[in-house]
Amino acid sequence: MDRFLIEVPHDEEIVACARVVQTFLQTGSHYLTNADWGCKDGDHRAWLIVDASDKEEARMIVPPPHREKAHVVQLTKFTMEEVDEILASHIG
Repeated sequence: MDRFLIEVPHDEEIVACARVVQTFLQTGSHYLTNADWGCKDGDHRAWLIVDASDKEEARMIVPPPHREKAHVVQLTKFTMEEVDEILASHIG
């Protein structure tokens, strides 16, 4: 399984925020009920980190009304050895 960051934007109005949060919380999904929100800081997005086999499986975690606007990014951790290899192969 790979890890993905899912970013879900929504409208700025307070009622829009409340409705999106309500939708997430009512699903009962562990991922959705543990989403982080930026609304109180004026950034109207939710963020989730999920384990999934691919981007589409990760996107399917998002409630249907919000899937189209969701941005899904595969996350990677690098070791110093990997970075050294990359740099060594490009420095000539």
